Amino acid sequence: MPQANKELPPGQVPIKQLLRWGKNHRTIGGPVPKIDLNTWALTVDGEVENPLKLSWNDLQNLPMTESISDFHCVEGWSVLNCRWEGVPFKKLAELAKLKKTAKFVTFECADGYTTSLSLEELSGNDIILATKLDGKILEEGLGAPLRLIVPNKYGYKSAMWITRIKFTEKKEMGYWETRGYSDTADIWKNDRFAW
Repeated sequence: MPQANKELPPGQVPIKQLLRWGKNHRTIGGPVPKIDLNTWALTVDGEVENPLKLSWNDLQNLPMTESISDFHCVEGWSVLNCRWEGVPFKKLAELAKLKKTAKFVTFECADGYTTSLSLEELSGNDIILATKLDGKILEEGLGAPLRLIVPNKYGYKSAMWITRIKFTEKKEMGYWETRGYSDTADIWKNDRFAW
């Protein structure tokens, strides 16, 4: 249950549930991607000593955690107390054995979307690669099979339908960041746009 007096970031209003892509929104590439879990794989590469290619079953065998956080969309709505389950981002980085040159991470998605964050921004214990929401496997319209959750950033930093995680030495600007949205996406500073 949402907390009655919980402080929201500036410009946000609470709603009851996350809006689903396809039903309420369209992806950058059109319809929500149809992903077959028998062929889907997550590639983890770039500035790493141990590149990974994980199937859905491989991913399910990694240590999972639960993280309860609020989700804030740049459009001005928030959903309180989302219960995400998935692989801690730190665990995946540990498995990939980052090189000292790794400073940033670019997330590539099945619909062509990209976004990036610094390793520092991804260092929190609440940063996870989610496969479930509120005890249920993610729906296609919510980013299944795998989405990033970064609670203190606007939702466009929480990439959906992830297929590749690339560690880089230099920052790569993502889809919305190259179109005028803020790269920092700080919810508490109301940092929505780059101008």
